[in-house]
Amino acid sequence: MKKILTIIGPTAVGKTNISIKIAKLIKGQVVGLDSRQIYKEMSIGTAQPNKIEMQSIVHHLIGERDPWKSVSAGEYSKMVIKSVNSIINAGENPIICGGAGLYYSAINNGIFEKSSSNEDIRKDLELRYDKNPIKLHNELKKIDPDYYKIVHLNNKKRLVRALEIYQITGKAPSENFKNHYIEKTNKLNLFTVFLTIEKEPHLNNIRERTIKMLDNGWIDEVKSLITLKEEMEIDFPALDSIGYKQIIEYLNGLINKDLLIETIVSKTWQYAKKQYKWFKKENIDFIVDITNLDSRIVSDCIYDIYESIN
Repeated sequence: MKKILTIIGPTAVGKTNISIKIAKLIKGQVVGLDSRQIYKEMSIGTAQPNKIEMQSIVHHLIGERDPWKSVSAGEYSKMVIKSVNSIINAGENPIICGGAGLYYSAINNGIFEKSSSNEDIRKDLELRYDKNPIKLHNELKKIDPDYYKIVHLNNKKRLVRALEIYQITGKAPSENFKNHYIEKTNKLNLFTVFLTIEKEPHLNNIRERTIKMLDNGWIDEVKSLITLKEEMEIDFPALDSIGYKQIIEYLNGLINKDLLIETIVSKTWQYAKKQYKWFKKENIDFIVDITNLDSRIVSDCIYDIYESIN
């Protein structure tokens, strides 16, 4: 059975462009592996493929989920596997493309349901707890009413752990704890290509992309999401994404346009460094430094290597 070509790398490295070029060479369809591109109404700020790119190549898990619905690594991995199987059954070749390290680990290594942990998720939950513990306690009530009854509001460690398990596995904590064995989710047989780029050109890419997204209507996109959030009177987890939080600050008059751009660039670069750190821990088949390479050369190179192993 063919290995599944997977293109990963930090944000703003050019993964989308290269995956589309390869898809045209191998009769492929692209499956997104991105924690934010999966959301609807967020096409600009999450750098989703544009309409022309979506029309030229079929994409999966792009702009499919409502922005008020969170998604766990366990749930996402199941959606990726389902998309991959449907593409194969249609006689075409799946290409997984994205930069979500946790989701990549889920499809590459599988998830141990009961022992799942993730430091980034836990730290985020701990910060949220410090700001508003009642809000987190109510989140647990929604996903697991039974377990909510035995987790006290002041038990930070237990509450954070419960929500960490849910975000990773997509299952309520009490459901996980009922199991008397550790079950590993399905994983895929991947051929993984990791794209890298030197710091300065990467920062330039991030800055140019940020300015372009703002020029293309990112601020109006955020305004629309805020309006929708107020109408529905519910939380939108997706609005905590890089850029969206800063644009809300800009709309509230807390920062000016120049500081908005600089802050988004800085936050995006910090995120890119986390992605590099994460992927260095994974078993990568092929690393490509694209710093001085044309995207066509990169895609042709990956295509040749992928074809040679299959």
